[in-house]
Amino acid sequence: MNRHDGDTERTFAALPPAHGRGFAQTWWGQAWLKALEDAALDSGQLKRGRRLARAGAVGAVSVRPGRITAVVQGRDHTAHRADVLLAELDGDQWDRFLDMTVERAGHVAALLDREMPPHLVEDAAAAGVELLPGMGELEPECDCGAWDHCGHTAALCYQVARLLDQDPFVLLLMRGRGERALLDDLQARSATPTDEPAEPEGADAVEAYATGDILPPLPAPPELPPEAGVPPSLDTEAPPGPDVDPVALRYLAARTAVEAHRLLAEVLRAGVEQHGPEGELTVTQDAVRLAVGTPGRAVTDRLADGSGRDREGLARATRAWGLGGAAALSVLEEEWTVTGETLARARAALESAWDDDERPSLRAKGNRWTVVGAPAQLRLGHDGRWWPYRKERARWMPAGAACQDPATALASVEQAPGEEPG
Repeated sequence: MNRHDGDTERTFAALPPAHGRGFAQTWWGQAWLKALEDAALDSGQLKRGRRLARAGAVGAVSVRPGRITAVVQGRDHTAHRADVLLAELDGDQWDRFLDMTVERAGHVAALLDREMPPHLVEDAAAAGVELLPGMGELEPECDCGAWDHCGHTAALCYQVARLLDQDPFVLLLMRGRGERALLDDLQARSATPTDEPAEPEGADAVEAYATGDILPPLPAPPELPPEAGVPPSLDTEAPPGPDVDPVALRYLAARTAVEAHRLLAEVLRAGVEQHGPEGELTVTQDAVRLAVGTPGRAVTDRLADGSGRDREGLARATRAWGLGGAAALSVLEEEWTVTGETLARARAALESAWDDDERPSLRAKGNRWTVVGAPAQLRLGHDGRWWPYRKERARWMPAGAACQDPATALASVEQAPGEEPG
């Protein structure tokens, strides 16, 4: 029994309808749904569950150790109590999980940031603790009398995937330990004295920062400057060298300051998803990156020439880059043939993204699916994400950022004023 009585149940208000969006954006939320979908014997019940969840038919969700519960309104407006059971971890498993977590400060920091990185789950599995449910572990109970997952329990699982996206502590509570109790146990283990003498130089700075509020808090980070800094003036009495273009150099210095300001803002912004570097760029990719902004005609012409594009082509490329960097640029310019398992996954995603009466008519060519009778298109990237495109002046233009769910991507395509379908 958890010693924090008020920490053993959480109730979440009913979520709004999820029309045109996927239910799981995080990898752990998708793993939760995979456990449901791999074990369900009736795919029709899963479709009914998605339809109910999208329509907002799932009421407030109660989460307790080993069980989630909600009242789900069926399509006939009959209310049903739906429960889904998940085995709790036993005391020995929790001890192993806690010992593993305190040994790796980054795991604690990730949980406090409401994240569940793959290496945390992998390290837990290596310690004999399975955090995410496997196939068949989500056991349904519903007063409608179904013995397998029905539309009501499936709808509950789809809705809980949205809660897991926001807070992985929901999964840990289902496994038997509330957030406060878990953090108290981690703090107690961190403070337990050992037989070895203390290190006179104190705690490692990297570990102290990563452990967040388990250790004494660090000073508040500095405030973000209101705008990017101004590079030093290049106005000197000395003439530029033969290979130096002062206009291009000023623009390059200004872009560097803007990029440094953006990176600092991303680090200081609480709760933002952190992205690592995209890897080394090619010359043409870097030319597009530098052209995002207002470089002026002379610099723009030089960047267009360096990227192998005309001015119009560079404008399309910079629009794509602003939505997703090198990956978005690749989707803009590369058409490839989708085959094998990738094609099967794409078709499955398109099939399940809409209800039968809402699914648009799509015409496929390569990695591009065009909406018949409308200036809208979906493009599949090599990473499995869907990119929305809109036809503008007889050219396909990027219309938004990538999404895992094709319905969400297509919903972001709005017809331009005066644009004729086709």
